[in-house]
Amino acid sequence: MTADLRLGLNLGYWQRDPSDATPLVQAAERLGYDSVWTAEAYGSDAFTPLAWYGARTSRIRLGTSVVQLSARTPAATAMTAMTLDHLTGGRLLLGIGASGPQVVEGWYGVPFPRPLARTREYVEIMRKIWRRDEPVTHDGEHYPLPYPGGAGLGKPLKLITRPLRPDIPVYLGAEGPRNVALAAEIADGWLPLFTLPERIGEMYGPPLAGAAPGFDIAAMVMTLLTDDVRGALDTVKAMLTLYIGGMGAKGRNFHSDIVARMGYGEAAERIQALYLAGRRQEAFAAVPDELADGISLVGPAGRIRERLAAWRASPVTSLLVMGPRDEDSLRTIRDLVLG
Repeated sequence: MTADLRLGLNLGYWQRDPSDATPLVQAAERLGYDSVWTAEAYGSDAFTPLAWYGARTSRIRLGTSVVQLSARTPAATAMTAMTLDHLTGGRLLLGIGASGPQVVEGWYGVPFPRPLARTREYVEIMRKIWRRDEPVTHDGEHYPLPYPGGAGLGKPLKLITRPLRPDIPVYLGAEGPRNVALAAEIADGWLPLFTLPERIGEMYGPPLAGAAPGFDIAAMVMTLLTDDVRGALDTVKAMLTLYIGGMGAKGRNFHSDIVARMGYGEAAERIQALYLAGRRQEAFAAVPDELADGISLVGPAGRIRERLAAWRASPVTSLLVMGPRDEDSLRTIRDLVLG
């Protein structure tokens, strides 16, 4: 159970319209939001907008939710994270994730298998780089350093710039129990995409058992303040339709898997089958209202206040709200969550 929830704003992917969320981020900072987060898939990257917002703020922490392992080598991510952390006065929260085989192999052109082993090596190398104890070497299967081949001239190197913080917080985007257990073992926090607060303890209690004190469970939650509950639920259902139906292949869709573990296995199968058959409106209609309502906070203030009780009773420690686009909504949500 969480006595006090931290509150963050998750902007998701950078979009051309609106092209600049600086006023919203500055409002969140004024209102006492703890963090702002950006994302990447196969469009905008996560670091560039975060640097843009970091240059225009002074206190709010800056998170990536998430940067993809396969987009950069561990050294490249460590260098970018160190630089951004320096420039923003130690405000970076580095969220990383393995993505899925469609993006990793279709977009980045590298193999997807063994994402947990790759993640473990990736985090180990980044932390070696930030500590600067000695020139970095690594004998792992996925990221050997120096590279055992090529010109044969690879040399162990040490980061030239001394990091502002050698212990930049690392979060893992994870959905499967084994990946969540890995986050609890090696990371400072976990970024769940879909969360049923009433069931998170039951679903992930054993994987989270090894987490250290202070481990942050930062749940991304669609939060829509509106009198149109039906319209808000439909917005959440549209998002679920895409993720369950289209963000993965048949038989290999991590989002569909997590929905099944929540108790909606038959619905998940039907949604994916309809979506892949091109019957997207039927797939949308197959998303249960109670699922959409359970993973989100939608409706007028009073309704959201009631639903917040379930989040406070859960192991979640941070709410990263997705959806608010004006200062009045941010203020009302702040008052509901923080009191």
